[in-house]
Amino acid sequence: MRTGAAAGHHGYYHEAVCYDSDDELLAVVLPFLRGGIEAGEPTFVALGERTGGLVRAVLPAGSGVEFLPGGDVYARPTAAIRAYRELLAAQVAAGAGQIRIIGELPRVALGATFDWWARYESAINHAYDDFPLWSMCAYDSRTTPPGVLHEVARTHPRFATPDGRHLPSPAYTEPTTYLCEHPAAPPDPLQATPPLVELTDPTAAEARAAVHAIDQGVLPPDDVDDLVVAVSETVTNALRHGRPPVRLRIWAGTDRIVVTVRDGGAGPKDPFAGLLPSGTGATGGLGLWITYQSCNHVTLHRDPAGGFTLRLTAGNPH
Repeated sequence: MRTGAAAGHHGYYHEAVCYDSDDELLAVVLPFLRGGIEAGEPTFVALGERTGGLVRAVLPAGSGVEFLPGGDVYARPTAAIRAYRELLAAQVAAGAGQIRIIGELPRVALGATFDWWARYESAINHAYDDFPLWSMCAYDSRTTPPGVLHEVARTHPRFATPDGRHLPSPAYTEPTTYLCEHPAAPPDPLQATPPLVELTDPTAAEARAAVHAIDQGVLPPDDVDDLVVAVSETVTNALRHGRPPVRLRIWAGTDRIVVTVRDGGAGPKDPFAGLLPSGTGATGGLGLWITYQSCNHVTLHRDPAGGFTLRLTAGNPH
């Protein structure tokens, strides 16, 4: 049975909380959490250390609220979706009629990598709709860039306010539309320099060898191995499903390796490709899903004049 603002709602009830003070945050979060406990619903907090501490300090001991390690949950979008779906499935299997979660992205995610977290916020409207979930995503308006707040309004169907209202977002955009936009992400500063490797129509084996040749101890071996897998999958998809020519470029800095793979095609047809295993029959979806779990940042860009580019970053993407 659904309770609170989600009463009568089927599937995922997704809200944003944009707050201007700690008091405003608590004014929304505490009634949300207390309502869940009073209703006997599994209730979780996945906030950062500071905001999670604020909430923990005002809840009574043994409140029944479970605190999740927010920084671990939000390591990569695809991993977050997989982990949350497992959590939600376990709660439903145990008999939950509704699950409540308040979470927030780490502050570092609101910078250079927010494009793929915006895709996450949009995709979960579909990815979690199998479950009786009511969740709130917290954004501190004092520190969140205006461009990020604009995307928050587009990816959340509604807002929760400190005065207890639950308002629809006029800017909300359906995931099947939002996820097909693929605007150009800001270039990595390394891309202002000539690439260290530039190959046309490489085989997957040649692409893997190129990544190994570039790495000179820049990254831990496990990170290099993950990038090799991601580049191999991406080049294979481009050769198999894209249009020639396929161009591979690689840059390396002191703390990261950046790879772009471009072909002349239109990219994957499934708007959720990368964030979910392809469920529409679209080709190449599983490879991109693997890539999203192997890199620390992935961007997708469709050129209006034709062509599709994936940029993969291993190491520090910030």
